[in-house]
Amino acid sequence: MKKNQIIYILTILLAVIYLIVGHQIATLNSTSYLSGVTAEYQKAVVATIEDTTSVQIDVDGESKTVNEEIYITAKVSSGEKKGEILHALQAYDGTFIGSIKKVEVGDKIVLMNNLMEESTAEWIVIEYVRSDALWILAGILGVCILIFGRKKGFNTILSLVFTCGAVFTVFIPAILAGQNIYLWSLITCTVIVLVTLLTVIGANRKSLGIGLGCLGGFSVSAFLIIIMDHIIKLTGMIDEESMYLMYLNENDPLNLKAVIFAAILLGALGAIMDVAMDIGAALYEIADKTEAPTFTTLAKSGMSIGRDILGTMANTLVLAYIGSSLSLVLLLMAYNNSLLFLFNRELIVVEILQTLVGSFGIVFAIPCTSLICAKLFRDNLHHLPTLKTMADKEADKEQETATS
Repeated sequence: MKKNQIIYILTILLAVIYLIVGHQIATLNSTSYLSGVTAEYQKAVVATIEDTTSVQIDVDGESKTVNEEIYITAKVSSGEKKGEILHALQAYDGTFIGSIKKVEVGDKIVLMNNLMEESTAEWIVIEYVRSDALWILAGILGVCILIFGRKKGFNTILSLVFTCGAVFTVFIPAILAGQNIYLWSLITCTVIVLVTLLTVIGANRKSLGIGLGCLGGFSVSAFLIIIMDHIIKLTGMIDEESMYLMYLNENDPLNLKAVIFAAILLGALGAIMDVAMDIGAALYEIADKTEAPTFTTLAKSGMSIGRDILGTMANTLVLAYIGSSLSLVLLLMAYNNSLLFLFNRELIVVEILQTLVGSFGIVFAIPCTSLICAKLFRDNLHHLPTLKTMADKEADKEQETATS
């Protein structure tokens, strides 16, 4: 078995061990935030509409339906109760714009056991099943990645699965267990970079150069977040979700500033890895196709490539953060006529800080990756036989000249 294959298998095994052992360590002394009777959920399909009752009020002399109670039967489509028929209720509120639309026969829905003792319905309709379509779309994306990427595509999917696993089975449980968020943020980001590079690229000079370039941009981002935290006096209370997190455990509340640190660092890591990968891969190809690549040539090429990437990547960060909070930005712009107030609200400040810190990480990842890869690739072993052969030819020519 080749050395690269052994390293690849070891990487996969160690990644799985990290998820298992990391989850156990992360959940030490963890506390369940669920109290009392827990809810039960079932995926089902609407079989029949049994009855509908409505509440009407007069508005400007016209009768208007406000609330409706829709009694249905639904067939469970998964889990231990698959095939069972359940009686459920949908409480439709016509005055609430966020209410899901009224169910119809054949609709796929999510049912929750009714925890209200005075209610006559055992189950209530809480949502439509939307995840099935997302899983299908994800499957199509995976097929496309495999078709275009082949082996690299498979490794890309593998690294993506590990990244999600590291975040959801280790990192988030560690935060909820009250462990050091700063430490777990650094561990999670480091492990994600290592596993991604070793599975997608392998253990070679390219992955080493890209990994060290990521480390440079990553370190700058982490340092900036900590410094700016003190300068702009963040509290971590940026929205309602922060308040809920604060009161999950009143005796030992979560460090909300550390949560912001983790969120910004994880968001910046993706862009930093992308830039380092682009530059490292390009320089490796240049070194591989050049007979005698020099440090200066490769370094200048890396910086030139980085400058081209920088413009679009910075825009990517800005647009990504604006797009993720567009509704909030619209509301704040609509109801605040003071830019002074708007740009000093902690919620907006954190969004801007994410963009700036991520951009700094990209800016520093470019020279780090360019210089490190130039140093590593200039002595590419692939070219040593070629150089030796050329030297031998020159020596043979000199000998022939001297003989004649």
